Amino acid sequence: MAAKTQDYTKLFQDMMASFPLDAAALQDAFRTSAAFGEKMSKVALEAADKSTEISAKWTKSTLAKLGEVSKAKSEPTEYTKALTDFASAQAEAAAETLAAFAEVAKKVQMETVELMLAAGKDFSEDASAAMKKATSEMTSAAKKVAAAAK
Repeated sequence: MAAKTQDYTKLFQDMMASFPLDAAALQDAFRTSAAFGEKMSKVALEAADKSTEISAKWTKSTLAKLGEVSKAKSEPTEYTKALTDFASAQAEAAAETLAAFAEVAKKVQMETVELMLAAGKDFSEDASAAMKKATSEMTSAAKKVAAAAK
């Protein structure tokens, strides 16, 4: 009696064909990623908008104050006073503006951390669900292949 040789090529082909590709899991991952990108873009665009407002306000203020400095004066000491007042006002405006920029940066940092934590949780949940489903399907497929090999 001759022993029958197992056809491993057929076995591996059947096994690989039995591993399903879960398109729904890929779509969920894509949607999660796209939603994260949208939220991050919103944070960046809001920060850019607020930063532009701050810069424009500072520029307008500076130009208005320069108008006072550039006016003709009757006494030389008035020029010195005008420049001193301008420098003092600019130092104060610079401090206020930098504080406003720092608030924008702080808000961006906090929102980014919140988004990253939420995204990590979402990606983890998606991956966990996909792995559970894949494990279940692979176990089922392996059992079918094992039963067919007998």
